[in-house]
Amino acid sequence: MSTQPISSELEVRIRKRFHNPEGSFVLNVTFRALAGFTILFGASGAGKTTLLDCIAGLCDPDDGRIAVGGEDLYDAEKKWNVAAWKRRIGYVHQDLALFPHLTAEENVEYGLRTLSAPQRTARSREILSAFRIDHLRDRHPAQISGGERQRVALARALVTEPRALLLDEPLAALDRPTKSSLVGDLRRWNQQHRVPILFVTHNGEEVFALGDEVIVLDAGRIVAQGQPHEVMRAPRMETVAHLSGFENIFSATVVALHEARGTMTCRLGKQAVELETPLVRAEVGSHLRVGVRAGDLLLATEYPHGLSARNVLPGTIRQVVQRDVIISAIVDCGGTEFEVHLTLAARDALQLTPGKNVWVVVKTHSCHLMGM
Repeated sequence: MSTQPISSELEVRIRKRFHNPEGSFVLNVTFRALAGFTILFGASGAGKTTLLDCIAGLCDPDDGRIAVGGEDLYDAEKKWNVAAWKRRIGYVHQDLALFPHLTAEENVEYGLRTLSAPQRTARSREILSAFRIDHLRDRHPAQISGGERQRVALARALVTEPRALLLDEPLAALDRPTKSSLVGDLRRWNQQHRVPILFVTHNGEEVFALGDEVIVLDAGRIVAQGQPHEVMRAPRMETVAHLSGFENIFSATVVALHEARGTMTCRLGKQAVELETPLVRAEVGSHLRVGVRAGDLLLATEYPHGLSARNVLPGTIRQVVQRDVIISAIVDCGGTEFEVHLTLAARDALQLTPGKNVWVVVKTHSCHLMGM
C-alpha cells in the first residue's frame, strides 16, 4: 500500500433541503477541512449525516460545490457531479454495513475488484495488519467483537486509499479502551496518508479527544467553528453551550461592573440570586445568558470559609438522582435551581437528601457568558 502523503483538502459549499422528525431544514454550510480530524458536532437532526451523504455522493445538494484536492466532485453551476463510486471517498456508517456472508478479508477486498487477485490479497492483508486484525481475516462479522468489526469496516474504507474519510458516529457502541486503541491506529494511518477526516459525533468527550478542528451544526447551519478548546470550553452561543454539556443556563442582568478586579455582578432571572462573573463588554442593565457546568459546582453542608470562590449561595436540595457513578443534585437557591454533579462518595459523606440545607459554591471563572 502506498505511504506517500496525499495531503488533500476538502472544500464544501452546499445548500440542501432535508427532513427529519423535527421538521424541514435547509442545510447551508461552507467550510474547508484540512488533513486531520475535523469534528462535526451537533444534536440529532442537525444535518450531520445529510452533509456526509452529499460529500460521499449518496445524495445531491440543491446547489453549491464540493471538491477534494482541488478536484471538483460536485459543482451545480458547471452541472458536474462525479458518481459516488468514482469519488474515492471512504465512508463508515455507525451500523458498519459489513457483508455478513463474507469473511473479514473478503469484506476488505470488496472495494478492490478492479485489481488482480494477488494485488487484492496483498493490499487487504497490509491494511488488516495495520489495524491489528490480520488474525481475523477468515472470520465472519458475527464471529468477532464490536471493536473488531469496527476495525474491519475502517480497513475496508481505507484499503482503497481514499482522498477523504467520512466517519458517522463510528465509536458510539464501543467502550473507552476500545475507542482509544482504535483511534490511535487511525491516527497512525493518517500520519502517513494525510487526508481530511470528517468525524460525526454528539459526544463532547470525543470532540476533545479527537478533534483538530470542530464544526458545530444546528438546524443545518454552522453556528460555531474553531479549535475544540475555543468552541467548547467557553461557548458564545446557548446552542453550543447545551451541546457542550452546560447543564445550568440562566437569563441574567448586569447589575454592577468591577473593572479593577475584572469581574461584574449579574442577577439571575427575576430572583434575588446574584453571581460574580468574569467582566465582558456590557453595560449595567444589559441582558446576558450565564452558563455553568454541573461538574464545576461544589456543595457544602456548612458555610465554607477561606475560599477563593466569590459565590457562595444558600440553598435547599430538592432532588438527588443517581446516574451510573454520578450523583445529580437539584438545589433551589432562592427560586433559581442549580444542577450539581457529585461522586457517590461525596453524597454519602455529606448525607445529601431532599430537604437538606446546603451552600452552592460557584467559582467566578466557571461562569461562561453568552449573548441573548
